[in-house]
Amino acid sequence: MLRVAFATLTGGVLVFLTGVTASPARADDVRESQRPVLRTLQVAKAWTLSEGKGVTVAVLDSGVDPRHRDLAGSVTVGRDFTKGANPPGVRPRRLHGTYMASLIAGHGHGKGGGDGIIGIAPKARILSVRIILEDEEPGFREFNSAERYEDVVARGIRYAVDHGADVINMSITKELATKEERAAVRYAISKGVVLVAAAGNDGAAEPGADGFAPYSYPAAFPGVVSVGAADRGLRRASFSNFNPSVMVAAPGVDILGAGPGDEYWVGRGTSQASAMVSGVAALIRAKYPKMSPPLVVQALTSGTSERPSDGYDTGMGFGVVNAAGALAEAARISGHTLRAKGTGTMNPIGSLAGRPPPPVRVVRRDERAITLYGGVAAASGLGALACVCVIAVVVGRVRRAAAAAAMGSPPGNDTGEGGPPIGAT
Repeated sequence: MLRVAFATLTGGVLVFLTGVTASPARADDVRESQRPVLRTLQVAKAWTLSEGKGVTVAVLDSGVDPRHRDLAGSVTVGRDFTKGANPPGVRPRRLHGTYMASLIAGHGHGKGGGDGIIGIAPKARILSVRIILEDEEPGFREFNSAERYEDVVARGIRYAVDHGADVINMSITKELATKEERAAVRYAISKGVVLVAAAGNDGAAEPGADGFAPYSYPAAFPGVVSVGAADRGLRRASFSNFNPSVMVAAPGVDILGAGPGDEYWVGRGTSQASAMVSGVAALIRAKYPKMSPPLVVQALTSGTSERPSDGYDTGMGFGVVNAAGALAEAARISGHTLRAKGTGTMNPIGSLAGRPPPPVRVVRRDERAITLYGGVAAASGLGALACVCVIAVVVGRVRRAAAAAAMGSPPGNDTGEGGPPIGAT
């Protein structure tokens, strides 16, 4: 039997919905469900040039399960910056982080690695850096209110840089920027590290006074690749933020990934899109290990497919990331020496594409909120963070119709409309 369960917060109450369909589990169904996304990104063609070998991608998230069969042997468990928030003896769930890591560097399992999740860069290594708690963890509110956790993002970035990361994935959002985070971004770029972050899931709400969805951090920092989510029709998913910080897009609707305990999950969000772009960045860095972050970003933006008619728009950025296209562009520019000097962060939109850097939104210190998996909970402290996706567990045969039903939308709905609310981040 297939059990499809998903959780969302409604009015602050955690609700589980479960459906049942026929047929036993088969891991090859998981791989088969990935094929449309892999084809969209032209991953097979890219793998003839690079599979990410020798590259380390730091996943700043809720933690990664190093024993999942699709990640075993590829994960180094780094520092836990949330230590002390949960009561003693409580084990972290590590759901969101495992999910993102699998999309980046899952290697599958079974004969020839043909079953389970295959990541965009299957031979890359993952450095797990825990900087958030998931909303079901008992220390969630403590973590998002205690002053001692305010700078976990900045500390996590610096830790990842100092422990060998080539790419840092941040499928997280927060409302407020801090000088410590800005300095950490500058430090990472000066050390040659590529930073990728989710643009946020507030796009379905009414635009602000400036006509855009809210800016989210760390995605909106100059120098960070801000990633929006595309639906199955390769248009902006309705929930995906639209504003001038968005640089590129990637698939973000009905995306399969791994979860702790050899489970598989399906979900939607800019989190998943960000992880895929980090995987493409890892392919580039494996092929061109000395390529500077601005040039990696240039390859990502110039190698896109499904480009907007005007070349750029605030929902899809410069288009949908294409792994083969990005590697081809990287080959073209690999002889250049453009690099950040460490005295400031380069904004690829402004510096490489003739566009101004995104505006920085100033918010009063007492205006902040935290969102996880579609729910909203008040939080204080600048460390208030969100994982930007809605997820559903799939233990058994994966079918698109079942996945769509689990997400609360009818099969064939590529926009994310009708699903559980994402909420403010």
